[in-house]
Amino acid sequence: MASMRDIKRRRGSIQSTQQITKAMKLVSTVKLQRAKQNADRSKSYFHCMYDTVNSILKRTKNLDHKYLKSGETGKKAVIVITSNRGLAGGYNSNVVKLITKGELADEELAVYAIGKKGRDALQRRYEVRADYSDVIEEPAYADAMAISREVLEAFSRGEISEIYLAYTGFKNTVVHIPTLLKLLPVEMKGEPDGGEGTADNKSEALSGDALSSDSLLREAPMNFEPEDEEALNLLIPKYITSLIYGGMIESVASENGARMQAMDSATSNAEEMIDQLTLLYNRARQSSITQELTEIIAGANAIS
Repeated sequence: MASMRDIKRRRGSIQSTQQITKAMKLVSTVKLQRAKQNADRSKSYFHCMYDTVNSILKRTKNLDHKYLKSGETGKKAVIVITSNRGLAGGYNSNVVKLITKGELADEELAVYAIGKKGRDALQRRYEVRADYSDVIEEPAYADAMAISREVLEAFSRGEISEIYLAYTGFKNTVVHIPTLLKLLPVEMKGEPDGGEGTADNKSEALSGDALSSDSLLREAPMNFEPEDEEALNLLIPKYITSLIYGGMIESVASENGARMQAMDSATSNAEEMIDQLTLLYNRARQSSITQELTEIIAGANAIS
């Protein structure tokens, strides 16, 4: 059995750690409320933009545009959104696994990292072309626009052939969905006059109320004014920017929710360990007292 001094030292160390985890839980709870409000406000626009663009392109026939066809290089770009800090359970590792163990695991990738944890984990295996870790602290639409512009320029130059977004979708405080979403080239499921109006790459995190449309709307042709190329040159960059911004907003909410849960579990575990160590300490103390009494009694008997 460990000595009383060792048990007391370890219990004190765990109590100090418990105070830290309690404080981190409170901080994450406050941040989560604000992040959740931002996610709820942006979710409708985020989902509506995705559904609208796919609905438009679904009803567009034989359209030849640079954003609708893959490049020749074969290299794929992934915008990976993680956090700059750990202690958030499996939040960061789940996003990394989407890349390293998912459908893109064996591909040649160019990583655009938003978050240090994702950057550090992926740079051992893939090329990290750009690092935007600072923007995840306070996501802004202007930051998403800058990232979108750089990725689209690389796509237009033919340096990359496909663009993906890896992030964590926020469903509620305890449910966070790691999501890999294909951004470009935009793909359509089925012909313009049939199907469900959703893209192949649409994930559970984007599930929601899809745009309602009857058969007449699905069969209606899509006309652009003044020209389809000019319209898509304006629409698709906004579409990409909106998805990146929505991904950042939902990721921040998911991060704080995951950290709050992790710190709550850590605090509960620390409480259990403190109780066990307290029991061991009391047993050791009782044993020490019993031994002292035995020695005193034995000494008194020897004298008499």
